This record gives sequence, C-alpha cells and structure tokens, in this order.
Amino acid sequence: NIPEGLTVFAFPVEHRRFVRTTNSLERVNKEIRRRTRVVGVFPNDSACLRLVSAVLMEIGEDWQIGKKYCFDKLLVNC
Repeated sequence: NIPEGLTVFAFPVEHRRFVRTTNSLERVNKEIRRRTRVVGVFPNDSACLRLVSAVLMEIGEDWQIGKKYCFDKLLVNC
C-alpha cells in the first residue's frame, strides 16, 4: 500500500494541502450523522435519502461560495 499512500505527491504542491487529509469528508459524515440523529427513525428509505441529499446539496453550496474551499486559482494552474 505504500504507492497508494504516496499518491498525494503526484499532485502539484499547491494542491497537496487539500488532498492529503480526509478532514472534509469526515466533516460531511459528521454533519449527516448529526442531521439524521435528530429525526431518529425514518418512515422509509426515500425519506432518509431526501434528508441526506438536502444536506449534501447545502454543503456543496457552502463549498462553492466559501473562501476556504475556493480552488479556482489552483484549477487554473492545472
């Protein structure tokens, strides 16, 4: 698994800060867990899917307009 672990070094130095950790993914999972715990028991699978989809759409919008998730400058250099 060493080659897979060193994949981050294939990216340009400017990108490494964003791809070397899973903090963003962990934060998304934590937010989904937090929102689903409030509901407790879902009446069906589609209700759960609607809630999780709404949470992911909200997070996606925040990432698009948020300054700390702005990759525009990095993507131009690719």
